[in-house]
Amino acid sequence: MEWHQVMSYVPDVIQIFILYMVIYAILKGARGSRFGQVLMGAGVLFALFIGFTLVFHFDVLSVIVRWLLLDLALSSVVIFQDEIRRILATMGSFLFQDRARTRALLNRRITPEDFTTIIFKLAKRRTGALMAFERGISLRGVETTGVALDALISSELFFSIFTEPMPLHDGGVVIRHGRVAAAHCLFPVSSKGDLSTSGMRHRAAVGLTEQTDALVIVVSEETGRVSVAHNGRLIRYPDAEEDSRMAVLRWIRKAMPQQKTAAESMADWMKRRTDKAAKLFRRHHDAAAKAATNGGDKGKEQT
Repeated sequence: MEWHQVMSYVPDVIQIFILYMVIYAILKGARGSRFGQVLMGAGVLFALFIGFTLVFHFDVLSVIVRWLLLDLALSSVVIFQDEIRRILATMGSFLFQDRARTRALLNRRITPEDFTTIIFKLAKRRTGALMAFERGISLRGVETTGVALDALISSELFFSIFTEPMPLHDGGVVIRHGRVAAAHCLFPVSSKGDLSTSGMRHRAAVGLTEQTDALVIVVSEETGRVSVAHNGRLIRYPDAEEDSRMAVLRWIRKAMPQQKTAAESMADWMKRRTDKAAKLFRRHHDAAAKAATNGGDKGKEQT
């Protein structure tokens, strides 16, 4: 193949790569949301109908499917406008992240394990709390409704914030890069019917996650139970059980990913490679020992 023929494929490769990145970003942003489920369902139906129309030459059905997909695309923009706005904001937020400042703040933040301990201390004392972890979409609009702090996280700080009648106990706390960015913030309240019997904290937690990709943790003042809101859903956990602690810890680890240095990343990579090589060696060693044993047994039988 000549050089000019190879170069003729370069635009096609670039277009495929761009299309792949766009589709991947949309699916990643829509994962776990109602819009994502509708998108996946529509994609499966579209693939099935296209397969049928190509194999059996259903021309009339093909025209109907095209119109239905067009109507579905237009109606989904209206029905899922809040979630589409959140997905687009997630995709655009990566362009405006301050990497240097983020790394500096990560070195001074609390660990997910310590944060989980603080949460269940609040739950044990039945101190109502509402905490939102900022992720891809900025929560600075929510911060403006409260009091800016930019403080290190500690159990003493949280008890002083959420204990009545302290002036900041009402409202929610915004957490950014493992620090308390603001307190006494007003979160948007969800209007879901299945939350009609829930308190204002739980409805505010779900309301914020309907508009952003934040992770919100709620401690009930009445029952002491811990709940997690994400993507417009509320997950309630039993009272201070070990399984509940581990589940909440996994959520917090997702909201507070650990930032590693280059040396730590290299050490982890070397450890993974060493473990993989050790497993392969043990596997080949066991296979060779088994083959030798089977060969010896066959020799004895022939004798």
